[in-house]
Amino acid sequence: MIKVNTEDHPWQQGMTVRALLDEKVFTFRHIIVRVNGDYVPEEGYENYKIADCDDVLVLHLMAGG
Repeated sequence: MIKVNTEDHPWQQGMTVRALLDEKVFTFRHIIVRVNGDYVPEEGYENYKIADCDDVLVLHLMAGG
């Protein structure tokens, strides 16, 4: 089990940030991802493995005015 934005989510062996974003349907254009407090750059989404018990935070960035 992992946490995604403070909610429990099932973990799967070999899960990557990209797979999680696709599964949760996070399709926003500008997203910030942190795993256990560490920033994951967008170019690392395909290869960054999420481990069991990790805490993932996904933030949607919005422009204001």
